[in-house]
Amino acid sequence: MAGRVIVVGLGPAGQDLLSAATLRQLSGHPHVILRTRVHPAADAFPNAESFDHLYEQAESFDRLYAGIVDDLALRAEQYGEVVYAVPGSPLVAEHTVELLRQRPDLDVIIEPALSFLDLCWNALEIDPVAKQVQLLDAHQLGDSLDYGGPLLIGQTHSRAILSEVKLSIDTDIAGDLKVVILHHLGLPDQQILSLAWNELDHFEDADHLTSLYIEGLRSVEDASRDLVAMMRRLRDECPWDQKQTHGSLARHLLEEAYESLEAIEELSRCLDQGDDLKLDAAYAHAEEELGDVVFQVVFHAHLAAEQGRFDLARVFDGVREKLVSRHPHVFGDAVAETADEVAKRWEEIKREEKGRNSVTEGIPIALPSLARYVKLCRKAAAIGMEAPERDATIAHLRRSLETLHETTTAVDDATASQHGAAARDIGDLLCGVADLAHQLGVDPEETLRQRASILATEIQDFEDER
Repeated sequence: MAGRVIVVGLGPAGQDLLSAATLRQLSGHPHVILRTRVHPAADAFPNAESFDHLYEQAESFDRLYAGIVDDLALRAEQYGEVVYAVPGSPLVAEHTVELLRQRPDLDVIIEPALSFLDLCWNALEIDPVAKQVQLLDAHQLGDSLDYGGPLLIGQTHSRAILSEVKLSIDTDIAGDLKVVILHHLGLPDQQILSLAWNELDHFEDADHLTSLYIEGLRSVEDASRDLVAMMRRLRDECPWDQKQTHGSLARHLLEEAYESLEAIEELSRCLDQGDDLKLDAAYAHAEEELGDVVFQVVFHAHLAAEQGRFDLARVFDGVREKLVSRHPHVFGDAVAETADEVAKRWEEIKREEKGRNSVTEGIPIALPSLARYVKLCRKAAAIGMEAPERDATIAHLRRSLETLHETTTAVDDATASQHGAAARDIGDLLCGVADLAHQLGVDPEETLRQRASILATEIQDFEDER
């Protein structure tokens, strides 16, 4: 027969919170061992052994817990049955219990006990189900804080761990977020402290009976859910939103995209020029305009969902899956050491996915002509098409300028003005400038837009002087 391990919990605090089942097992069984005596209730069982000596020898927690389970298995085989006592509840944040349950050679019996969670809910005066609180282990946070709150984080047993939690979110983004330190709950020296996020690691008394509660942390998931819910209400209650279609919204998407682009260019200028006085406003403007673009995406996704076609979740999943497939050097075994190699592979994968015969397929004809020409140049470079040398481009520009210099009169005929010699020379000149910009790593569309802004300011100044 398999050896038996009966697991009991010492509860979250002192002896007064020990369960009757725990007292019965620990008081009357001949083979009892504690995971650790570093617990307020451990003094009630002075004759019980512990695994504290393994804590001093183990190189990591993984090896420690594996060693404890192996020792328990040997004892269970030798004695037939042993009682194993863990801090808190065997069912909450107890990795040795998970490992014990994985052992086919052991019969594991769990005696439920009061956990630290119950004291936390009481101290916070909340219902965790109503609040939808997530329980996290400070040692295994990863990107968990990206999912927002409310959160209860256990295993925050040192200032170093509290510091790691604090650094998982930028202080500027956390802003005035408050956190609650829950320390020694159920004991005479119990502390419940509310701290600012940037003061989190100022708490010096953190130990194995310290936890952390975060309520006001907003996540992308929270914000997305609320925006989708608001969109649903707008379609139900607002006459203007009820009238909209994919077609009627198209111009709004274009307008919002251009406004977002303008805000991002202003932000880029502030960053390039080190203009700290305008930087906060530029970031705020970019945030606002990007939000307007996101809302257009949400609106179109909602319209499609009403017809049973797709929703926002499928939009998100679709772009994520596409990016995974086009980044095999990140999510697969492919190797790409330069940005050019990434771009080339991207085009190859895209052509295969879309079943296209050319990289030019899919480039919108409605793009502004300069932007379309530059995009074609990038496509050509991505597939390894040979581009003109810089000197050749400059020589070509000079010839075009000389030819245009010989044209001394304006062309009145409409056909000639669009397809005549002068038009061809101007086209050659514009293409040459775009080629030169591409060779120099300059975006001519953005540059011309910036110059247009300067001209607009000069026109306004001229009008003011008049």
